[in-house]
Amino acid sequence: MQDVYQIDKSRMRQSFHRAAKQYDAAAILQRQVRQEMLSRLDVVKLAPMRILDAGCGTGHGLQALLKHFKQAQGVALDIAEGMLDRSRALFPWYRFWQTKPQFVCGDIESLPLTTASVDMVWSNLAVQWCNDLDVVLQEFRRVLKPNGLLMFATLGPDTLKELRAASGESHTHVSRFIDMHDIGDALTRAGFSAPVLDVMHYTLTYDSVESVMRDLKAIGAHNATAGRAKGLTGKGFMQRLRQGYEGFRRDGKLPATYEVVFVHAWTGSQPYTAPGTQPVQFMPRKTVSAGE
Repeated sequence: MQDVYQIDKSRMRQSFHRAAKQYDAAAILQRQVRQEMLSRLDVVKLAPMRILDAGCGTGHGLQALLKHFKQAQGVALDIAEGMLDRSRALFPWYRFWQTKPQFVCGDIESLPLTTASVDMVWSNLAVQWCNDLDVVLQEFRRVLKPNGLLMFATLGPDTLKELRAASGESHTHVSRFIDMHDIGDALTRAGFSAPVLDVMHYTLTYDSVESVMRDLKAIGAHNATAGRAKGLTGKGFMQRLRQGYEGFRRDGKLPATYEVVFVHAWTGSQPYTAPGTQPVQFMPRKTVSAGE
């Protein structure tokens, strides 16, 4: 049976590509989460030489990271070329001590990077667009060097709970988001150590349902799940959505709740080994002297 929440990566790529030009104007939550993630770097003892921004969007996260870690080289990776084009525009020149960032079009679930090639992986609200969290974390673990840092934020199950309730259950109108405890278990399976996770809730307010949908469209957050309605939803659906959403109106505004899970974890001192394999240890051969 097909998973109705399986994300169509081709549709997702097209949505983010088209949204790139207007993305920054609507990416209010992304900016707030980025600032929170940056503030948490103040307590992290790390001097990375190479940083991967996985799902870089329009590049503001990587720009801030390279200002914070002035000796680091950046790798900007996104599944949408339109987003990478906007990222490139943020780096018209480079300080004499910095190497030009690399811009890579790729999927987080299959990173086109060599094993143990980065010191830090950063990802701001991109992991929720992947189909298999275990695969994502294994890829992050693979490309990180020993004692490397993983730091990401993703969306939890309470995200867009108002929209989910108002839209009904006949189709998947909102993606499936993973609980913090399940993320913690997946980090352990992937071989990360000392994981720290916590949750914050953000609420954006709107005058109308149309404004909610317009903002989601502007950041490329189209419904790309297999269980989405394949045809036009039509006036009837929008009318039901308006009626259902009105029950959440408070102080004249409609809320859109986002549950954000913040994560950081370390790779530890051991080099990466592929799942299901064990490192082979060779013991020195004992030399036996004559007469023993």
